[in-house]
Amino acid sequence: MTSASRPENPEPLLITAKSVSEAYARILLHVLDHPGNEIAPLVLSVEGFDQGYDIPEDPQVRSALDALLKAKKKSDVEDVAYTIFPQQLWTMAQGDRAKLFEYYRMAFPFYRKQNARLNGRGLYFERLMMYGRGPCDGNQLEWLLSQYDSRPGVRRSMWQATTFDPERDHSATAQLGFPCLQHVSFVPTKAGLVANAFYATQQLFDKAYGNYLGLAQLAAFMAHEMGIPLARLNVTIGVAKLERISKTDVAMKPLVEAAKACLAPPPAVPRNAPAPVQLSAQPA
Repeated sequence: MTSASRPENPEPLLITAKSVSEAYARILLHVLDHPGNEIAPLVLSVEGFDQGYDIPEDPQVRSALDALLKAKKKSDVEDVAYTIFPQQLWTMAQGDRAKLFEYYRMAFPFYRKQNARLNGRGLYFERLMMYGRGPCDGNQLEWLLSQYDSRPGVRRSMWQATTFDPERDHSATAQLGFPCLQHVSFVPTKAGLVANAFYATQQLFDKAYGNYLGLAQLAAFMAHEMGIPLARLNVTIGVAKLERISKTDVAMKPLVEAAKACLAPPPAVPRNAPAPVQLSAQPA
């Protein structure tokens, strides 16, 4: 990484958004509109989640990004999100978290073998529920939920789980693709669950959107199991980098246009526009 690609002033950039699509659009356009290809540090905060635990997205941004990822032979958004939370298995489990964990244990060897080069050191959800040691046989999520269910007034510092393991992950290897996500925490509030995540580094082109979606799905799962709404997702990234694609690549044009449309304000209603006519029902 050359000095020219690094930000001149390492002040944090705060991005607030009503959806993961809006958050990604704001980050992407910020990088494209400023010198270099890094944001260090980056803090984003997403709200706007509905009461049904679905994750709202802008379909134009999502489809434009997936098309670009396919063209560049990268994993699509869903595959990246799946490394953090297996949404399809949760749907299959029909709200039974014990079945979710069982399904994942059965499927994990296949996921790992499917792409041994990228997944050989593990996956994030695997670290969260199959850490290798600790209570509940290393299932950190089950431990947190069991404590939440068992007694009120538990210390808030309890609601945290780690994906980084010094024993396995402190390595002198020049490039280490996993784990970039280090830690997650969950804070029950009067407004609902607030989830927090920390990344040491993050790839903005081919990972970030899927990261945000997977984290939101994980947070929605935890909120569902706690019986409270999902209020907010906060993500802190030490160094966010736009790499593996050039800022001037013409293939980015549809994604950039979709991002700008996502952030465009709704059309203003003319001040002298006639009020809509209210039609009353006529008796038969």
